Amino acid sequence: MPANMGAPPHSPDPASARTERLPRGIRAAFAFATFNALSFQIVLGSPMVLYAQSLGAGATVLGIIAGMMPLLVIFQIPAASHLERIGYKRFVFAGWRTRVMFIFAMAVVPLTHSLFDATTCLALLLFLLFGFNLSRGISSTAWLPWITALVPLEVRGKYLAREAACVHIASCATFLLAALCLGRDSSAWQFSALFTFSAVMGAISLVFLRRIPDATPPLQEGASRGTVPWGAIARFPPFRKLLLMNVAWSVAYGGLGAFTVAYLKTEAAMSEAGIMLVMGLAFLGGLAGLLYFGSRTDRLGSKPVVTMALAAWVVILCGWLLLSGRCLRTTLQLLIVIELLMGFAYALVNMNNTRLAMLTVPVMGRSHFFALYSVVTNLTLGLAPVLWGMLIDTFGARTHLFWGWELNRFSLFFLGATVMFLVTLLLCRRLDEPQARDVNELIRELLRSPQRLWLRLFPRGG
Repeated sequence: MPANMGAPPHSPDPASARTERLPRGIRAAFAFATFNALSFQIVLGSPMVLYAQSLGAGATVLGIIAGMMPLLVIFQIPAASHLERIGYKRFVFAGWRTRVMFIFAMAVVPLTHSLFDATTCLALLLFLLFGFNLSRGISSTAWLPWITALVPLEVRGKYLAREAACVHIASCATFLLAALCLGRDSSAWQFSALFTFSAVMGAISLVFLRRIPDATPPLQEGASRGTVPWGAIARFPPFRKLLLMNVAWSVAYGGLGAFTVAYLKTEAAMSEAGIMLVMGLAFLGGLAGLLYFGSRTDRLGSKPVVTMALAAWVVILCGWLLLSGRCLRTTLQLLIVIELLMGFAYALVNMNNTRLAMLTVPVMGRSHFFALYSVVTNLTLGLAPVLWGMLIDTFGARTHLFWGWELNRFSLFFLGATVMFLVTLLLCRRLDEPQARDVNELIRELLRSPQRLWLRLFPRGG
């Protein structure tokens, strides 16, 4: 690893930030992100959870389904050494093409209900999901280094905001489509139709993936020929702080998607169409956050935005605690508000977390830094829902009442997630981002914006 690894990351020049544009050809990445989201939100999201539930999957199995994708990112560690030889674009395309084939196979599983029992169908589904996530885990090794090499530092916030906006719009459309396709107790052909749509969208995304300009991986000065200094990489102080925060974030967030769906289906008795509609609206909240902060992140920095978003997550989880503890009645209006806030907070944490990683990781050893970052974060994100699911199943149907609040299997889960979000917030305050503004300045910016809008609409003396 080069001696300058400990040097502070390059900081953007305000003048260049105003004039720098996104590189030519990067629009293909936005189209790829759009069609990719139309695909993966069905296979990795709530529709797959609902289908597994229809096959009799318990909380532990749902945790395995939710955690399989991040767990298999561990294969980025051995795969990182091959990027220099194979190249970014070729590496990603091979993996994405393979996983599309697995989606087409998944679309057939619901049609085999007349041939196999529910347990066999569930086992077949898990096998195909394993293959899908394995191919994704290996090929995703090249994605972040590829995009980091293509997009200049000064406009990475702009790029990530636009890409995330494409993902959120497509994801919202996907969930609304799923809501139209599914009913209260959906039949096998409806799930098969959704999985087929996912496969077709994945195939279309490959067309745009081919159009993204390639980038040459930096020469790793013997890293690919000898032993990679993983210990030195992990001990790099700014990188270590970011890793610790991401571990806490992964424990807090891991399982929320799967177990909020399980809660709404089993405890709130919502229809599958209703769940899809509510979940789809979360992406509108995320889109609002991206549209507002996308142009401000490069100027204000990511650390204050993540801090604010994590504080919002604590408030959101308090809402789930009151709902699951039966202190509040589960109404559609309240769920819509909570889901909009969840989408808003998730989008800001996710986008700025990626930007912080791009800022923290040095050029030399970039592929291995990103591989370790992805593996540590995703291993935690994969193990968390499995452990949360085991906790939910172990607690079972028991209930305990404390001053009007009921401790049950779901309220216990939301309580644990709340504690972990508080830990994540504390770790976020220790991150290194030299050019970031203070949280107080971000708050002042938020308060000034409504005033500016009011003065534009109703100028003084007008």
